Amino acid sequence: MRVLLLEDDLELANRLREALSSAGFVVDHETDGDAGWYLGDTVDFDAVVLDLGLPRLPGLEVLKRWRSAGRAVPVLVLSARGTWSERVAGLNAGADDYMSKPFQTEEVVARLRALVRRASGHSAAVLRHGDLVLDASAGSVTVRGQPIELTAQELKVLSYLMHRPGRVVSQADLIEHVYAAEEPRDSNTIEVFVARLRRKLGKDAIRTLRGMGYRMG
Repeated sequence: MRVLLLEDDLELANRLREALSSAGFVVDHETDGDAGWYLGDTVDFDAVVLDLGLPRLPGLEVLKRWRSAGRAVPVLVLSARGTWSERVAGLNAGADDYMSKPFQTEEVVARLRALVRRASGHSAAVLRHGDLVLDASAGSVTVRGQPIELTAQELKVLSYLMHRPGRVVSQADLIEHVYAAEEPRDSNTIEVFVARLRRKLGKDAIRTLRGMGYRMG
């Protein structure tokens, strides 16, 4: 899952980026509202972590512009402003959740996972597809109750597909959501990851639709 982190406090941003990356998220980071608004308006992110006190363009204005443009990406607002009126303003502007600083990074990760699940139509923390079970919070996968060892990238690919049951996911879409902007991208590696997942989970776990993409079997 690819996340946009908009936070101008570099020490805090580094802590959040480390926590989110450790939890399996792919993170793109911007420090000012203008650049963050543009990135969120042109790239399809799975969620956004948005600080309100951004330079150049305030976070609340960033959020309002996205919503006015029809951007429905889940947004978790982080702010040092913790009064009830400011929380209401953030939620009324289109935020999906709101956290006041200071906070625990573990809670940010948990809330972000919940936002992504709900946006994908899932309510349970554990994703199931037949005999396949993915527990994102534990980073574990089982097939018929047997644990399956996956690499970090394999887990990202599987998680993205399982959040979209019944949908065909193009190779380009997978590339956009399992790699950050600064990471090298190669469509051949996606084919390698899918092939590895089939060997580990079963050859029918992921279907390839020629010229279209992949779908959970």
